[in-house]
Amino acid sequence: MNIMNKSFSINAAVNIPAIGFGTYLITKDDVAAAVRSAIGVGYRHMDTAAVYDNEAGVGEGIRAGIKDNGLSRDDIFVTTKLWPGASEWGETAKTEVQTLAECEMSLKRLGLDYVDLYLIHSPHGGSQRVNQWRALVKLKQAGKVRSIGVSNFTEAHIEEIRAAGLPMPEANQIELHPWSQKPQLIAYMKQHGIAPIAYSSLAPLSTWRTGQDSAKPEDLKAGDNFFAVLAAKYGVTEAQLLLRWGIQNGYAVLPKSLNPVRMRQNLELDGFAIDDADMEAIIKMDRGGGIAWSMGDPTKVI
Repeated sequence: MNIMNKSFSINAAVNIPAIGFGTYLITKDDVAAAVRSAIGVGYRHMDTAAVYDNEAGVGEGIRAGIKDNGLSRDDIFVTTKLWPGASEWGETAKTEVQTLAECEMSLKRLGLDYVDLYLIHSPHGGSQRVNQWRALVKLKQAGKVRSIGVSNFTEAHIEEIRAAGLPMPEANQIELHPWSQKPQLIAYMKQHGIAPIAYSSLAPLSTWRTGQDSAKPEDLKAGDNFFAVLAAKYGVTEAQLLLRWGIQNGYAVLPKSLNPVRMRQNLELDGFAIDDADMEAIIKMDRGGGIAWSMGDPTKVI
């Protein structure tokens, strides 16, 4: 199958495209054109969040992309996320009622009647986490969202939902790449039928988020040229190799680029597969915790 057409199951009625277009750190001024271009080159999943402050532009880009390419709303998979409120930022965690209202506001900003996937962006909701989840269950029942999940949740956070006797999340969007493989969490998610969605797939690249506040520290840029050598072996870019690694592991991936050439390259993952020996070698690259997200540092929003 052409990877551009490949998808992973989230629930009985919903499949998520294997490659999506991430919009984190794309500004209001740039995001509509970026989303429109992404749809034009073949992306069919757009990922945003209330806290990205770009939902309106994402919606504008989706409408333009649909019109440009003779598509329908059903052809585009849309993910957005509830910001739960973080006491570390002096915020109050959102209640069940506030969560319902927040989803309505996201839909209004996007200009959509529904989204395909709605996530709780982080576990910062604390004592309100289960109530926020109850709201997501209601939103799905009401047809406002087609599938529901969480992001940056650990096993312990998900266990709270199970202990409350509520339906389990259908997806968990987490930082996943060869330096942060999270084998225990992935095994737990597989056991409970929770689809993994990978963000920051390209974090091992030395140029990842260069010049941005969330760029990785200089000490993490040091290292061997393992991925460059491996990419050369397969005749692909390092980014293509890293994205292919995620998809071969069964993860939907969310590359982001404003460069039209790289935007297209990130979709061109057919024609090669990482062999078993190299997949085993990559397992040994795991460095444990994430780079983009740390529950010890709530100021990092992904």
